[in-house]
Amino acid sequence: MSTLNLPLPHAGAMHEPLPTPASRAIHTSTPAIELQRIVAASTRKRGVPRVVRRATGPVLLVSLWYALSAGGWLPAEVLAGPQTVLSSAAALWASGELPDAIAISLQRALLGLAIGGSIGIVLAVLSGLTRLGEDLIDSVLQMLRTVPNVALIPLLIIWFGIGEEPKVALIALATAFPLYLNVYAGIRNVDQALVEAGRTLNLSPAAMVLHVVLPGALPNALVGLRYALAVSWLALVFGEQINATAGVGYLMSTAREMFQTDVIVVCLVVYALLGLVVDFVVRALERLLLAWRPAFSGA
Repeated sequence: MSTLNLPLPHAGAMHEPLPTPASRAIHTSTPAIELQRIVAASTRKRGVPRVVRRATGPVLLVSLWYALSAGGWLPAEVLAGPQTVLSSAAALWASGELPDAIAISLQRALLGLAIGGSIGIVLAVLSGLTRLGEDLIDSVLQMLRTVPNVALIPLLIIWFGIGEEPKVALIALATAFPLYLNVYAGIRNVDQALVEAGRTLNLSPAAMVLHVVLPGALPNALVGLRYALAVSWLALVFGEQINATAGVGYLMSTAREMFQTDVIVVCLVVYALLGLVVDFVVRALERLLLAWRPAFSGA
């Protein structure tokens, strides 16, 4: 019987797979991968600037107002035109009446907000931190906040007279409840995991409140501040109707008696601009104090 003497393969070649045509193509035709820089969607340019988009609505509204006034569809007895309102505002500013009225109204609003806001925050902290405080405070404030502030004007006049005190008291009552509700909700909605972490670190009760509870309630507190500022202007309008002798509300009351719709519109615009300025200040505080807290800014 004859045997075939075939050459044995090398020992190291037993573990090396033979190259196939497909593998040769892969190694010879693989293109170089190009790296691309990833840009965050929030930093991409969106065409029209946001300032222009935000100003579009007011510009269109004023344009419509001017068109209706110039075309005769909106008589001056009903509502003065934009050009008349601007001339009246310039005259009031030149005479000094408007700056003095703005300063007095702003002082009343800020003083009432400081008093009412302080009371609301203190009561919210006492009610939010302890169950005893909640049982003693929360039910009373929930009843009082349903009472219309305008209905309290006769009592405020009897208690404080017809000077500055009832006006400031009315603003304080109006602003205390929004801050109380939001600060109380912020304290009760603090993440329980953060509280447990503070207890694990053996924080004292004061340190727990200062470093865990109050920072966690800060977003709600700022929301309450924005709402309280808006309410303060509404209360200011009613408060300045109580035998006022100065302020934006006094100018409005005088213009109403003389059927000066242009001055009334000037006062309304002043109220709106003051509210917009203080809201801008609070939004700036939010960006400063809540820089650590990422939030959705809109799509």
